[in-house]
Amino acid sequence: MNNLVFPILRLLADGRFHSGEDIARQFSVTRASVWNAIQAAERLGIEIFSVRGRGYRLPAPVQLLDKETTLTELGMQQSLFDVELFDAIDSTNSYLMQQAANDAQHGAVAAALLQTRGRGRRGRSWQAALGASLTFSLLWRFQMGAAALSGLSLAVGLALIRTLHQYGLLEARLKWPNDILVGEHKLAGILIELQGDMEGPSAAVIGIGLNLKLSEATRAMIDQPVTDMTSHLSVEINPSILLGRALGQLAQVLQEFEQSGFSGLSMEWQRFHAYHAKAVRLLFPDGREQHGIVQGVAHDGVLLVNTTQGVQRFSSGEISLRGQIT
Repeated sequence: MNNLVFPILRLLADGRFHSGEDIARQFSVTRASVWNAIQAAERLGIEIFSVRGRGYRLPAPVQLLDKETTLTELGMQQSLFDVELFDAIDSTNSYLMQQAANDAQHGAVAAALLQTRGRGRRGRSWQAALGASLTFSLLWRFQMGAAALSGLSLAVGLALIRTLHQYGLLEARLKWPNDILVGEHKLAGILIELQGDMEGPSAAVIGIGLNLKLSEATRAMIDQPVTDMTSHLSVEINPSILLGRALGQLAQVLQEFEQSGFSGLSMEWQRFHAYHAKAVRLLFPDGREQHGIVQGVAHDGVLLVNTTQGVQRFSSGEISLRGQIT
């Protein structure tokens, strides 16, 4: 990657025009080098306006991640985390999975300004344009085995709900097993990947994508209804502060999960479930459907649905959940 791309993007983050001559002077390079860097940025999918006589600018101001701001927000909890920021990376989850295999420490965090191959559940891609989303992953090591981590994605979702409520986004709701919704629109997603033995110890790489401010072009690339925090809040969202708050809530929830599993969190989770006591369709990978009414979640995070065969248990990874068509 062109080494000038992100230094120039930080300069352009104010949303103002900067001439090629001024940029070249600031970085002690030629104007041709600036032009090459702008072209490289555009190949990454970053939109940059270029106007003859005025220079270059981003479509709107962008707040970029800053490690010190995140650590300040964490306060006393910052010792729990080893935060690593990247300008661009293919996938923060893939990176931490590799690091976990190489004995990376508990609490390692990878966050990126731009993900080029971000991944969602079931192999979907996560669209993350510059400044559009907060995307990060957290490595959390457990003494228990992978078999005991049932309900972990639900616990992580609860941490995100608590974070969003700190911002006053009280209409945010959980969708079993790993999405955050506002109404019928997706605001955030969770992807958890595990390493280790079924009996223990084990490690979880927790990937989170949270929409901040989606452009129309980004929305058009996403194959489901989506929303972002900016659409629902009047305050400006600093992603570095948001990262610190989210990590703080994650630490609290994960420590609760370590002590008592999901059972100690299930009642709170259920209060914010978008589909609680509602008619749903359960969509299976083979195309089958099961209709029923959501009764709640069990202490192990399994979804309980009242069907024509009685109350049945459905585990994450087996189904998709949609509101009933009326």
